[in-house]
Amino acid sequence: METEVTLPKVQKKRKKIQKAPYLLLLPTLIMITALLFFPMARIFYYSFQNYDISAPFYDSFAGFDNFVKIFTEDAYFIPSLINSLKWVVSQVALQLGLGMGIALILNKKFKFRGLTRGFVFVPWAISGVLTSVMWSLMYNEHMGVFNDILSKLGLISEPQAFLASTNSAFIAVVVAELWRGIPFFAVTLLASLQSIPEELYEAAAMDGSNRWTSFINITLPQLKRTIVLTTLLRTVWEFNNVDLMYNLTNGGPANSTMTYAMYIAKTAVHGSDFGYGSALTVVAFLILTIIALVYLKISKFEEA
Repeated sequence: METEVTLPKVQKKRKKIQKAPYLLLLPTLIMITALLFFPMARIFYYSFQNYDISAPFYDSFAGFDNFVKIFTEDAYFIPSLINSLKWVVSQVALQLGLGMGIALILNKKFKFRGLTRGFVFVPWAISGVLTSVMWSLMYNEHMGVFNDILSKLGLISEPQAFLASTNSAFIAVVVAELWRGIPFFAVTLLASLQSIPEELYEAAAMDGSNRWTSFINITLPQLKRTIVLTTLLRTVWEFNNVDLMYNLTNGGPANSTMTYAMYIAKTAVHGSDFGYGSALTVVAFLILTIIALVYLKISKFEEA
């Protein structure tokens, strides 16, 4: 009889316990909805509107006019997309390659390894504005360290305005962002390297494998999930990167560093045309979604 009485109580208690995780997640879900999904919904809403805060009397429903204008009339749409493509490919490829090299070095045992790892992470911890100020001073035509070094080496005869020339501005910003972005790959890849069992390398060495073949046959396959995920995240972040380029070049000179994200910022924030800026943002969202899905499919991430 005692078991019959206590069983329903135990079942009720279990049901109460099962609700607990959802109740604990509820504040987070509310915050995500308020800070992420609601703003996204507003962006989609405004993309179908003529919404210019500097001329509110023209505000009205635009339908698909903003999107038609983007693909048929906008002279900056394709050039800014091309700049974004060059920016993302150069950043992700170089950051991955250099970050991998640094991670492999930091994975070895040497003196002051912990301190070195801390210094490697420093650029990632510095804010974008501070990074911009630092690099703009180094690139300065009159007192910059790069001009000083190059002139002492005899590589230039007169000071160069790296950020004011269409030939060097894009490369200069790429180098500055590389300094800030490499630690992301270095730290994440280092964490994955430390999870690879040493026995795999010992077995490969016994079979006559050298460092290069061990790297190709053991290290890279073990790092596949991390590489796919980090490159995808970095692609999205770099595509939407505005702060460094905005502070260093503001999209110039002659729009040579005008990326798609920069164009959206200039249209919506400076031009006050939030309707058209929202439409540009929706197009960016669709482009990134397609890229992410295709990349995950090609890399077979779900099978890894």
